[in-house]
Amino acid sequence: MKKKIKIFAVLLVIIIAISIVFAVTINKNDEELKTIKSKKELLKLYEGETSSDIKEMLIKVVTAPFSFFYYDIGYATMGDFALNGAKEDIIISDNLKPTTASSETSGTKSNTKDFSTTNIQVENVDEADIIKTDGDYIYSISESNVIITDVRNQKEPKIVSKLSLEDDSIPEDLILYKNKLVVISAKENTNRKLSYPYYYSNNMDTVVKVYDITSKENPVLTKSYTMYEPYYTSRCINNVLYVISSGNLRKENDDIVIAYSEDNSEKELEFENIKYLKDLKTRAQTLISVVDLDNERADVDISSYLMDISNAYVSENAIYLLDEKYSYTHDTPAIGSLFGLKGIFGIFDYRNNSESGYKTEIYKFDILKDGNVKYNTKTKIEGKTINQYSLDEKDNHLRVALYDNNGSRIAIFDEKLKTIGVSDYVAKGEKMYSSRFMDNKVYFVTYKTIDPLFVMDLSDETNPKVLGKLKIPGYSTYLHPYDENHIIGIGMETKETVNRNSYGKVISTTARVVGMKMALFDVSNVNAPTQISSVVIGDSRTTSAILTNPKALLFSKEKSLIAIPVNNYSSDFEVVSSSQYSDLVDSYVKKSTGYISEGYFVYNINLQDGFKLKGTITHEKDTASRYYNYYNRSTKLLRGLYIDNNLYTVSETAIKVNDLDTMEQVGETKIKDNNVKTYTKSTQSQSTDNNIVATENEI
Repeated sequence: MKKKIKIFAVLLVIIIAISIVFAVTINKNDEELKTIKSKKELLKLYEGETSSDIKEMLIKVVTAPFSFFYYDIGYATMGDFALNGAKEDIIISDNLKPTTASSETSGTKSNTKDFSTTNIQVENVDEADIIKTDGDYIYSISESNVIITDVRNQKEPKIVSKLSLEDDSIPEDLILYKNKLVVISAKENTNRKLSYPYYYSNNMDTVVKVYDITSKENPVLTKSYTMYEPYYTSRCINNVLYVISSGNLRKENDDIVIAYSEDNSEKELEFENIKYLKDLKTRAQTLISVVDLDNERADVDISSYLMDISNAYVSENAIYLLDEKYSYTHDTPAIGSLFGLKGIFGIFDYRNNSESGYKTEIYKFDILKDGNVKYNTKTKIEGKTINQYSLDEKDNHLRVALYDNNGSRIAIFDEKLKTIGVSDYVAKGEKMYSSRFMDNKVYFVTYKTIDPLFVMDLSDETNPKVLGKLKIPGYSTYLHPYDENHIIGIGMETKETVNRNSYGKVISTTARVVGMKMALFDVSNVNAPTQISSVVIGDSRTTSAILTNPKALLFSKEKSLIAIPVNNYSSDFEVVSSSQYSDLVDSYVKKSTGYISEGYFVYNINLQDGFKLKGTITHEKDTASRYYNYYNRSTKLLRGLYIDNNLYTVSETAIKVNDLDTMEQVGETKIKDNNVKTYTKSTQSQSTDNNIVATENEI
């Protein structure tokens, strides 16, 4: 018996020694970014032969002798929790400039005219959109074309050119920088073999084209490149363009495709530009391209990172890419607990954790002084963000709004990835629908059957805490600053219903959507925020691009203006662009029980009167168009913008001009059926400057 005990003791000592060595090994340089050395190494990663496999195997070997002490035990990656400290020790990197929440949109202005620009999140970080203006011209997307319209004469807007993407790519976004127009498109690569598993594959490419628009009538294509992954997002900071694509590595004929195309030339990524994290096993690939828009001769710089992304936040000095995944996990016994001598060798310190939920990896990339991008670090967070507005920077500290099964919370981190403070959870069982950081406060909305608007104080970063909340029907999917003491919420109105059994006892509460809603909140008393005005549009079938894309918002505090596109299927939805059209709609409503309609709703907004409808604009030709299938109609209203005192609404078929004071239409141009010159990519390039020449064709 004594001999058996000695043998067991020796084995235990050996296992503990291995554990110590292993613990040190898997923690050493765990976040180190590795560089691919060869295609063979890349192929091994693709096939799953990574250090993670070895680590997981050793974990099982080390913990197996103790498994009989536990029940329902599963094996997690111990480096994520047990070996890196407590679960609450969530860390995010930071080295960014503060973001100022502005009620005005930001962008490049080329003249003295007063005109709106894209509704962006971070000052001086321009975001791509489907419509841009410099005050004299409007640049917009119409099906497979990019339209340039001269609007210097508001009464007679004139289309001066169409950019036709001859390679069958579909334009998705535009960036306007000085005399350069960047068109970012999606193109299906029909020659590509889909990678396994096929249901995760996407054979769409990202096509980036830079046009010199010094002559609006004769744009010249100066730079073109294609990344063989689907387009995700883009930014323009000063003169540098950043385009991010994300998809999966592709294997063709026992080889990994790491190619891209630049100015009609097929190229391969250098191995030094392909990076991976040694503790991350994935076939996902994210590409970051960098282009100097001031230098037409500069080559595009493309880097590949073997990671997946589901959200992105960009400041002037850094790019954050987020990978959010839902997982089911069980904790393995912590190596450290084996030396705590609690219970039997610390074994009973094991906590069976059957909780599941979102785990978010955050990757930080520094934007260097020369505009290039360099990987910095990563961290893991329990919880999930909503969108880019869930992240914000102030004084080089990162603030993040998260929600999971336990509720919603705010976490604050310093520039060294150390946790400064984490708030308590609020609103357990409710999903966070929107958030907005403003100076030392954050406003966020959760929802189950009623909408609580929370105000949280961040001035003491070590102890973020709720100051007040307001419960009202409905929920906001987007929050926009009006000023430092007021905020606008845009979302849906709901009606709560109390459900009782046959004895009259309350058994549940439910809520149903009754319409789209805009609300103005007074948060000057942070302990008791109030709703000072609201407006409900349409019914439960009403929707708007603003609900998912904040760029659809047109807002100016100085002009007391807020406007949004609205789509509706309802008989009580009145769309008016003139008195004549009003009569037409009224006549039609009397004879109809329901229809699909669209309009651009224009409101006055101020603190005294709240929301007051000025008018609505439609691009629909007649009542018959209401019977068209919504998803197939080409009259879909895209965006609105203002130049001086004129409102321009832009659809795929037309541009209308209305006076902002009277809402009377003063001008219009049809985009379709316009006999103007179109410009397509030439197959030739100038050998002297490597610029791509545009050719003209009559439509």
